[in-house]
Amino acid sequence: MNMVTTEIQINSKMVVLARESRGMSQKELAEKLNTSPGFICKVETDNKSLPEETLEKMSKLLKYPIEFFYQESEAFLPMSLNYRKRDHVSAKVIVPLEAHLNLYRLNIEMLSQKLKFPTINIPDLDLKKLGSEEQVAKQLRKFWKMPKGQIKNLTELLEANGIIIISFDFGTERVDSRTILTKDKQPIIVVNKLHHADRQRFSLAYELGHLVMHTQTLPSHERDISHEANMFAAGFLLPESEIKKDFEKGITIALLGELKRKWKVSMQSLLFRSADLGFLTENQKKYLLAQFNQLHIRRREPPELDFPIEKPKLMRDLITKYKNAHKYSAKELASSLHLEVEEFMSKYGE
Repeated sequence: MNMVTTEIQINSKMVVLARESRGMSQKELAEKLNTSPGFICKVETDNKSLPEETLEKMSKLLKYPIEFFYQESEAFLPMSLNYRKRDHVSAKVIVPLEAHLNLYRLNIEMLSQKLKFPTINIPDLDLKKLGSEEQVAKQLRKFWKMPKGQIKNLTELLEANGIIIISFDFGTERVDSRTILTKDKQPIIVVNKLHHADRQRFSLAYELGHLVMHTQTLPSHERDISHEANMFAAGFLLPESEIKKDFEKGITIALLGELKRKWKVSMQSLLFRSADLGFLTENQKKYLLAQFNQLHIRRREPPELDFPIEKPKLMRDLITKYKNAHKYSAKELASSLHLEVEEFMSKYGE
């Protein structure tokens, strides 16, 4: 009597997403499944049906429940904005990271169908009309009715205006952050959990610059949107009309340390801001940067100047609301998001 093998139709792009999130090539996956790279290629491009036994093995190997591979959503959406990162980061780092960001997006898209999300309150600010990134930052502060001075909790401010923030271990310090938009244009900013609070805050401000200047009105190709986002972040966190009073005291390493505590940005960000505003010549800036090197504080500023990392709350609150509404156990909650419990805890457990 012949045994009948059940063939199961899956979403091929979910196989790509699962494989890439684990940092595996098609060849590596094929070897672990005792099949050929050509077979894996067909599975990932042709929505090829799979024997039930093969799907079960793939599920265990990639550590995603079988239901993960049935999802009808788009596994990948185009992400038009740049990462905030170093100039050279290998594809081996970026590919799994991009997959994990899409996993967050899929989870948030699912939750948005079940829950009422906060209102998104992000204006479209035209850099060309306003004239400079400084004016864009000033206009946003006015739009959000923000008080003058330093921003005490930037994460809280962004979440109050409908932006979801995720803190995730990028697996490298060379990548800072990334903005994702769901298919319904829900903004998500993912920051690197490995970084200190000052760097995370600047990354958040940088991504906010992209959101207000570059997402609703697409910029022309010749514009350097990364530079524009950096300039916006400096103007938003360190408004010229207020920070210049502090810079008038004369820029020294000691003053930069004092101002770091006040403004909650890195000493180097303060240094570059003071130079951009004309408080330092190019030679003075180079001299101070040389002092950073001599004091061994260029890569790691003095720990005694550290301040607490801001903890995102919005996503946690949405998941808690969803869990309570359905009276889910931890396992049921993870399953509803097509994740194993361990994966769910690593993404949302804190």
